[in-house]
Amino acid sequence: MDKYVKNIDKQIEFNQGKNIFLDNEMALRFVDETIKAISNINELNKDYEDFLIDYSTDKAIEEFCRINQYYTFNSQAKNDLRNIYSDLFSNIKTKVSSLETIEKNHYQNLKQWLQKNNPFAEKIYSNAETDIKPVACSEYRADFQIDVLKIDTKTIMEPVLDIGCGKQGNLVNYFCKLGIIAKGIDRFSFSEDNLINSDWLEYNFGIEKWGTVMSNLGFSNHFKHHNLREDGNYIEYAKKYMDILKSLKIGGRFHYAPDLPFIELYLDKQQYKIEKYEIGDFDFKTTVIKRLK
Repeated sequence: MDKYVKNIDKQIEFNQGKNIFLDNEMALRFVDETIKAISNINELNKDYEDFLIDYSTDKAIEEFCRINQYYTFNSQAKNDLRNIYSDLFSNIKTKVSSLETIEKNHYQNLKQWLQKNNPFAEKIYSNAETDIKPVACSEYRADFQIDVLKIDTKTIMEPVLDIGCGKQGNLVNYFCKLGIIAKGIDRFSFSEDNLINSDWLEYNFGIEKWGTVMSNLGFSNHFKHHNLREDGNYIEYAKKYMDILKSLKIGGRFHYAPDLPFIELYLDKQQYKIEKYEIGDFDFKTTVIKRLK
């Protein structure tokens, strides 16, 4: 790993968990290592600079999602963020203003970008502390997910898709080791071919393509969250939910938790069979929907 990549990692780590909505100039700032690297930034060729801009964009997205798993960033939002980092690199190279001004403008641009794409964030964090405690989000063991989602690995229909597979793709990799054809989608950058970087609201699930689709505290958790929010994107979630069901092969199943009684109520019982399972002492259930025709 070269010095510039290490530098970006250190910069992200330094600002990790800082509240971008507070007008505190010391909260978010460039660290000494970044300032030193900036002095040599003119040495970069265009291709490598583009790589670093992409890397910075991906790392920033990961950090925002680490803070709050309910943040959503579509392809346009990601492109806008990339432009912010492209402008940052350009302003540093051309020295359009002082480093302090560039730094201040950069974090102001990030705040406006977050406000635009996730308006609820400002309501939550504008009066919060300097350091934000992340919204709980864990990547669970494969065996735990299999138990929660009520999956029988001996009879599972292929191919399998895990929506919100997590950065490590634990469940997908587990299935692959069993010889089961499986893929996963999530908003992280992956090196494995069977793990796909995609926003699930933009992903094309296809028609009668999947034997099994699953999502543990992923898609349905976010759908439920948006359904309860005043500014929630519940209509798009409802459309994508139906797209997922249409992507199932006849006899295929969609396993997810938490359950979504507010939309499950309206499914055609001639087309879909719904089964519910208790999950310990939790106040939500696991749902398994089988496509009948």
